[in-house]
Amino acid sequence: MYQVPNYTETVSMKLSEVLADIGVDERIVMKKRRTWLLVESIHNLNYQLLDKKLKGYIFGSQSECTTTIGMKSDIDHLICLKIFPAIQDWSDWIPGVHNHLMIQDNSISPGYCLLQVLKPDAPLPADGEFDQDLFKEITGKLFLKNSIISSVNTDGLELHGPAYAQQGQQGYSDKDSVLALHCTTWPQQARQWLVQQGAGQWPSAEMKQYCSKTGCFVVPVGCSGSGYEQLEWRISTSLTERCLMFSLNMTQIRCYVLMKIILKTFINPLFNDVITSFMCKTVLFHCISNTHSNIWRENNLLSCLSLCLYLLYNNIINENCPHFIIPGNNLMRGNILPAVKPYILEMLNNIINSEGVAILRIKCDGLGSRLHLKFYNFCPIKTIDSISGTLLCNLAYKISETLTHTYNHLKNRSPNEAVKILKNTIPKSFNFQYEGLYKTASHLLLPWYCTILGSVLASLNIYHYNTVSADALKLISLGMNTDVASSKLKLASILYCVQEIQKADSVLSEIERRYDLQIVEPVCSCYIFEKETIKTRIL
Repeated sequence: MYQVPNYTETVSMKLSEVLADIGVDERIVMKKRRTWLLVESIHNLNYQLLDKKLKGYIFGSQSECTTTIGMKSDIDHLICLKIFPAIQDWSDWIPGVHNHLMIQDNSISPGYCLLQVLKPDAPLPADGEFDQDLFKEITGKLFLKNSIISSVNTDGLELHGPAYAQQGQQGYSDKDSVLALHCTTWPQQARQWLVQQGAGQWPSAEMKQYCSKTGCFVVPVGCSGSGYEQLEWRISTSLTERCLMFSLNMTQIRCYVLMKIILKTFINPLFNDVITSFMCKTVLFHCISNTHSNIWRENNLLSCLSLCLYLLYNNIINENCPHFIIPGNNLMRGNILPAVKPYILEMLNNIINSEGVAILRIKCDGLGSRLHLKFYNFCPIKTIDSISGTLLCNLAYKISETLTHTYNHLKNRSPNEAVKILKNTIPKSFNFQYEGLYKTASHLLLPWYCTILGSVLASLNIYHYNTVSADALKLISLGMNTDVASSKLKLASILYCVQEIQKADSVLSEIERRYDLQIVEPVCSCYIFEKETIKTRIL
């Protein structure tokens, strides 16, 4: 039986309690995951209803629930271009779309590939003319440059590597959006991973079988220092990593959160981006895979943290952090300068040898002071209590953002064309075949679409006949309970336009009665913009 000293066990239990208090708790983790997967479903349902050939995913710490309020993590949004599939074999060629063959050989950096452009009407290499987004090899083969990302219209968003950064409005997280191509088959460079097994017997054979069906993505960034840096695309196994993260127990999740907080507190302020959170995740995966599952217990959290930090320490010494799924890809390649390496190693060594004392110096989320108070049996305020409200606000904001995309899709259309689009959209939204979170997303969006259609029909009715049809009013009424004010304000405006002053006044009175700022939280972007403008004027 694995034994731990009393000191280590006591610190581990107190530390676990502190992390639970700030939201790293099983109930909150499950709630966060469901919320962000629902947001993902809402995005995709909207893409589908508007016939956009896109599919979105929310990856990273928010959907994995490996962050805290104090870490202020951004949202990682991957947008897959469905009309540009990546394939690894000629037999996977799909007619009618722009296929790209993944070239993976010894001349390409491990974990990366080139994308050869193929013809859309035959499984043959494309032979088009030179283009700024293409590179023509001496043999005549055309390859897609990863710089094509910069030519995509992104409404002024700032490009950071392969991602477009969007600053979050007040109270909301920043967002990094990455455009990617999807390949339905498992990457060739990761096939060995499907059959190897470590001492921890993790991931299980069943998990690997599931992961092998998720395929992979290719994202537009080359390996730094490579001879093909402008042509290489990084192979991403984000769906597999999500599956692995969702299989972890709370001690493993807390261990990862602690690693990231240590990184944020002690290393990143001095050596920004030298050690990344993805490296910490990779280290955790290797530790879980190569240790028996019985060590990953709540009363052994401190020892598990030390184990992970020690492996990270060794990786830095060797300047090699092998990707968990594609081990040929060294995540630390070219990252660590010789001048800073001794300082990082000394810092990590001090943290490991402090036996948890270093954690008392962490200010993020008040972690150190909370832990200190726990030893004196004080119970600090739990931030866990505010997280559910924040999640609800985020969900509401994402629905508002999704509807804005719908309005933008319709705003340059004629009223009759908008009606036609919406009449096609609503039956598709109310699809009895939807299950799970897609069904929930459908129930959330459908009333809004009905209100939008009703408003457009009412506008046409008023313009032509100075009255409103029963069908328009019925559609608007279906969305009356979507929120406190917006749909009712539409109805009040319509009633006012047709001289139904008393009815309009009644609707406005109902809004005023229900609009109690002790209960209601506005989430629309215009309200947030107004608050920011007022704050700027005051300052």
